Amino acid sequence: MNAAQSETKRSGSWATIRQIWKRHWELYLLFLPVAIWFIIFHYIPMGGIVIAFKDFKILKGIADSAWVGLDNFKNFMASPAFRSTFVNTICISVYNLVFRFPIPILFAVLLNELTHTGFKRFVQTVSYLPHFISWAVAGGLLYMLLSPTSGPVNALIKLFGGTAINFMGKSEYFRSIVVLSGIWKSMGWSAIIYIAAITGIDEELYEAASVDGANRFEKIFHITLPSIANVIVIMLILAVGNIMVVDFEQIFILINDAVLPVGETIQYYIYRVGLFSTNNYSLAAAVGLFNSLIGLVLILVTNQVSKRISDGGGIW
Repeated sequence: MNAAQSETKRSGSWATIRQIWKRHWELYLLFLPVAIWFIIFHYIPMGGIVIAFKDFKILKGIADSAWVGLDNFKNFMASPAFRSTFVNTICISVYNLVFRFPIPILFAVLLNELTHTGFKRFVQTVSYLPHFISWAVAGGLLYMLLSPTSGPVNALIKLFGGTAINFMGKSEYFRSIVVLSGIWKSMGWSAIIYIAAITGIDEELYEAASVDGANRFEKIFHITLPSIANVIVIMLILAVGNIMVVDFEQIFILINDAVLPVGETIQYYIYRVGLFSTNNYSLAAAVGLFNSLIGLVLILVTNQVSKRISDGGGIW
């Protein structure tokens, strides 16, 4: 391709971009604040990743701090905290993936089967409400409900002749509490995308199935679920990509010294060594970068597997 052809191709590309901009400028204008927010709070701070490879000192600044290469990564992997935080993060994330991920899909399908419009709206509204409650409030409610002295759960256990249990101080209960409280708080809000996908299904498909004598379960398995399969796959890819990320605010509110061995995730460890105890910013940055790289690899692998299994289905 000569220079003239290259210039013509570039001119054609710019002309196409200008046409798209003129046709959809309102949408791009609406997206502009979101783009600015991501640039300021997500992309510009990425320059600070360099402190993961330095012995960062606040008084010296990033430029004058000593370069240590991969020492921070080696120190983290050699520390006893590496195995415990890694295992805790994986365990809680896998529990969330197995139990928390399918619940919104099931809830959306069941909600779609309700025929009474008023009751359907009531259930949908009530299911959304926990999402708008902060974890500070939700955690306080959990501590009150599970209190060994005045909590209604332990009162019920005592009523049937049992002994009060300190649920929030027992390691064997902590992960279950995290998963169940997460389901309660996110189920309704997470179901929105599946409800939207279900509402886009052609009603004629259900009418044709009814004519053929299909019952409700057959319609669900042969029409509803296959029709939203692409949405489920995309959400699954994103969930697997975030398998190394556990809701920090939830863990921060619910964790205590008694359950630290089974509850300290990588995010909480980053907070503890970076801000709370040792102020080791370099180690915290290295752990965060390590965590992000694992998430990137997982999402790339999951996307490729999804494309092979579902014949091209994936994020890209």
